[in-house]
Amino acid sequence: MEDINSVKLSALGDSAIIIEFSKSIDLQTHHKVKALAAYLDEHPFPGMIEYITAFTTVTVFYDPLQVYNIDSQNRLNKNISNYKSPYFIVESIMKEILLSVENDINYKPRIVEIPVCYGGEFGPDLEYVAKHNRLTIEEVINIHSSGEYLVYMIGFAPGFPYLGGMSERIAAPRRQSPRLLIPAGTVGIAGKQTGVYPIGTPGGWQLIGRTPLALFRPKDDIPSLLRSGDIIKFKSISHDEYNTWKEEFM
Repeated sequence: MEDINSVKLSALGDSAIIIEFSKSIDLQTHHKVKALAAYLDEHPFPGMIEYITAFTTVTVFYDPLQVYNIDSQNRLNKNISNYKSPYFIVESIMKEILLSVENDINYKPRIVEIPVCYGGEFGPDLEYVAKHNRLTIEEVINIHSSGEYLVYMIGFAPGFPYLGGMSERIAAPRRQSPRLLIPAGTVGIAGKQTGVYPIGTPGGWQLIGRTPLALFRPKDDIPSLLRSGDIIKFKSISHDEYNTWKEEFM
């Protein structure tokens, strides 16, 4: 990886390390996050438990006792006596890994089409978003459903995708008073972001539609329909089509 000096490493408690590539949320940083994640999948170090990717970071969790014992045995074999804490051992390991990581990994993103029934009972704020941006409802739907959205990370709620790529032409502020319960599958806009609520949860986003697809699937081996690195395309469907989709997945 080029210029690892710009990468910030810091402790998170006594059993995790945060690798931060940038303060900026952009495609280049996302590729670095994906590259490190791919490397850790193939080359987990002894004592590593798991990792979690985010917009600009990868957080790696490890077993400090296992890391320390393995390092101590290596030092004993080499007749080296100086003590290092588990964090500094992992920090050294991560610096070596970063030197080995290739940014331009051969990664082909999945394209996931998400059908959405816009407006009506499913999108009570669609008219507000249109008026806020001096657009018609049809224009908002066309703009939202014609874009391609990168899944930067999964978080907030199980299966919730943090997406990039929404047109600023349909940006809208959060509601001043959040709703107490937003149904699963609801599509919303907040600021310059759009997203899909995977479960029923409180929220303050402007609601523009709903998908019949289940984003959170706890019985599946991979419980989230979407993954970091996926490309989402929204497809506008009618209320009847929504009901047909819903019946098929029940």
